[in-house]
Amino acid sequence: MERFFALNEHGTTARREMAAGVATFLTMAYILIVNPQIMAAAGIDPGAAFVATCLAAAIGSALMGLLANYPIALAPGMGLNAYFAFVVVGSMGVPWQVALGAVFLSGMIFFAISAVRLREWLIGGIPLSLKLGIAAGIGLFLGLIGLKNLGLVVAHPATLVTMGKLTTLPVLLGCAGFILMAALAARRVPGAVIIGILATAAAGIPFGLTQFQGVFAPPPSLAPTFLQMDLAGALQLGLLSVVFTFFLVDLLDNAGTLIATTHRAGLMREDGSVPRLGRALMADSGGAMVGAALGTSTTVSYIESAAGIQQGGRTGLTALTVASFFLLALFLAPLAASVPAFATAPALVFVACLMAQALKSVDWGDETEYLPAMLTVLAMPFTFSIATGIGLGFLAYAGIKTLAGRAGEVHGAVWVLSALCALKFAVS
Repeated sequence: MERFFALNEHGTTARREMAAGVATFLTMAYILIVNPQIMAAAGIDPGAAFVATCLAAAIGSALMGLLANYPIALAPGMGLNAYFAFVVVGSMGVPWQVALGAVFLSGMIFFAISAVRLREWLIGGIPLSLKLGIAAGIGLFLGLIGLKNLGLVVAHPATLVTMGKLTTLPVLLGCAGFILMAALAARRVPGAVIIGILATAAAGIPFGLTQFQGVFAPPPSLAPTFLQMDLAGALQLGLLSVVFTFFLVDLLDNAGTLIATTHRAGLMREDGSVPRLGRALMADSGGAMVGAALGTSTTVSYIESAAGIQQGGRTGLTALTVASFFLLALFLAPLAASVPAFATAPALVFVACLMAQALKSVDWGDETEYLPAMLTVLAMPFTFSIATGIGLGFLAYAGIKTLAGRAGEVHGAVWVLSALCALKFAVS
């Protein structure tokens, strides 16, 4: 273990790494409850989605630990799962099997560029303002879904949206759950989100709003989703924009998480580069392909890994510990199935608020930077499309920079991605 993970070189111990893994797992365990519910909205069997979530997180985290030796855990990504269920399947009417095929193809593309220098060109070429805008925009998109699921936001024929009935018990319990999560997070309590979800669900039991189904049981069958992805359907011309969106968000999400977590762990080089970046991205892309084969949306690196890093995690042993806990979680399916939507909705809103923090790093003194970023942020929830927000952001960035006489600041990667976005809008 010492030779493989270089524990002494990283100034850590096996006990510290395992404790860090526990902290990371508790911080991101909410995905075990939230993701199956979102996948169920796409028509996927919730039991199979639960197993797929556990296995995708376990395999992805293990790949990161073994290939890159990083204390970073993986699981189906928040925001991308909502895009999968509510936009691709819900709004566009794409069968979930075809959507899984699109996820797999995006993982293949991600894996291919991770093996060559093209990854640095793409990651380095996309301006920081757009990266931050995409992260925050996905957060607002997720927040809108959370508020809708909570019943706090409902449709209105005149104003598009309006406030729901605040006095209903599920809405009140959900709001209380959000406040509890926020308070626990402010107190730096590990697992604030999962504690809030379970407490909210428990509060609904006396009122008949939560049907407790038990805690332990053998894992449900994975057969309804295993290898059900439709690759041929995903290769249709009209779905290439979906594949592109999954790929681009996966790339940006993972690159941002790797940069943030390696910097916090003191693993980043002095020149700002990330060691073993290729291996880490291959672990990410491999996790995405495995997740699609199992039956869940894109698997990504989790920023919640910072919780384990804060506890002293510095090597892949932390990620392997997280993987072990996700495997043990396979036997908690009844508990996950007991949690109602009003208990998970505040978690979506809470995660949305965390993702919106990206806006604080935008250059608010430069109109050519913050205006495209904010257009991206606003377009995602109001068009109910992550892809549209990304496309408008890239086109606005290139156009504003050019007309402002600063076309030289636009990287070649932005021009390529802008052209692809323009083509997507033209044929849609």
